[in-house]
Amino acid sequence: MPTFEQRKNNILVVSGSEQFDNAIHKALPEKGLVFMDRRKTATLARRACLDKRYDLVIINAPLSDEMGYDLAMDLVEQYGTSVIIATPPEIYDSIWDYVADSGIMVILKPLESDHITKGIRFLIAIQNRMHHYEDQMAKLEDKMEEVKLVSRAKILLMENKHISEKEAHRLIGKEAMDHGVSKRMVARSIIDSLG
Repeated sequence: MPTFEQRKNNILVVSGSEQFDNAIHKALPEKGLVFMDRRKTATLARRACLDKRYDLVIINAPLSDEMGYDLAMDLVEQYGTSVIIATPPEIYDSIWDYVADSGIMVILKPLESDHITKGIRFLIAIQNRMHHYEDQMAKLEDKMEEVKLVSRAKILLMENKHISEKEAHRLIGKEAMDHGVSKRMVARSIIDSLG
């Protein structure tokens, strides 16, 4: 499993401007750890997000098919994606008012390379932390599932073999060690045969 710092991040740039795309590409930190995809419209961006998980989406507002803030809100709500919207000064305040409470970063165009790099690094760090916590949650859920299976197997052993809970626990542990398998596998086997 990649370490916290080694995780490869997926970024989607939604823009109709090649100049904007290139500016973002130049601003990306640690280019070897970032994969950048590009889409020209909100519609194409939504399709891309169905097929791939993006850690960060950068929107060059306004887009040809919408302003971009609805796309940003959808991405945050549906996928937990971090989003940056780059906007011209004349619509900055209205977009910021609409999306700020959702944790969407709004920046002014023209882009300043240093600001966009810092924004990207900041939001990638948040996404990496979220992935780290998701991994920890998955491990805890896996462990809880194993505890449930082992407990169920112990109950079946106690009922069918008329042994104590301590003896059932020892039997499962011994079987796992003797056969070089996990307690989960032994518990499943017991549940399948006695359940």
